[in-house]
Amino acid sequence: MKHLNDSYQLVNGVAIPCVGFGTWQTPDGEVAKASVRCAIEEGYRHIDTAAAYGNEESVGRGIKASHIPREELFITTKLANTVRGYDETIAAFNESLNKLGLDYLDLYLIHWPNPVFFRDNWEEYNAQTWKAMEDLYKAGRIRAIGVSNFRIHHLEALMKNATIMPMVNQLRLCPGETQDELTQWCRDHKILCEAYSPLGTGRIFEVDQMKQLADKYQRSVAQICIRWSLQMGFLPLPKSVTPQRIKENTQVFDFTLDQKDVEMIASLKGCCGESKDPDTVNF
Repeated sequence: MKHLNDSYQLVNGVAIPCVGFGTWQTPDGEVAKASVRCAIEEGYRHIDTAAAYGNEESVGRGIKASHIPREELFITTKLANTVRGYDETIAAFNESLNKLGLDYLDLYLIHWPNPVFFRDNWEEYNAQTWKAMEDLYKAGRIRAIGVSNFRIHHLEALMKNATIMPMVNQLRLCPGETQDELTQWCRDHKILCEAYSPLGTGRIFEVDQMKQLADKYQRSVAQICIRWSLQMGFLPLPKSVTPQRIKENTQVFDFTLDQKDVEMIASLKGCCGESKDPDTVNF
């Protein structure tokens, strides 16, 4: 990857820009609108949101305010944990599309595999939901479909009834959190791994090894994290609401991390905290 909008190719041939702009924890309203507009002005063409973030409408306003042709953008949202079932998924998709002000989605994801609301029969509920997503995809209303936070056993369960394999699995992937067995399984099955929270938590900026690498490469810790994610073969989704940092996070294509540094970053177990277990989350 040499440019912000160089693309990975999904298994169905759809091109997805190699870095996306994340909006998790971005406040609804003017902050979300302005940050999305800023990101697009700085060159992002891949925007990621979710029904659970509560900011789809403001993200949509930011997209509209950019005046970039729709076909040049790649927009993702996700099904909320409170929704499962065929008809319910169709309705939730239509609601998200309406809030975003769009005619179609580029990528739609099941946000979590085993929400507390459906824990008694998550496998069957996911099967019904996936059937709805397959039908939306076949109707041309979504260009690609996938999942988020799915472990191997969730993916294997989904494939018992699916006719289309998930094209993306969006996971928490950051320094020290590489989920090697899962990401290799996804690669073996031609599922692209997207990395949400690629900067981990605020603690990453205090990790001595990361500060040393920032000095070595004359880059910010955030830039080191994003570059590392790309060299790991992930698709990072950095988030910021600060214009300077939004711009800075795009400037990761004119340097390369040494392989030993890539491996060192991967080895920093626990430096960004632990990921939530999707089978025990309380939401």
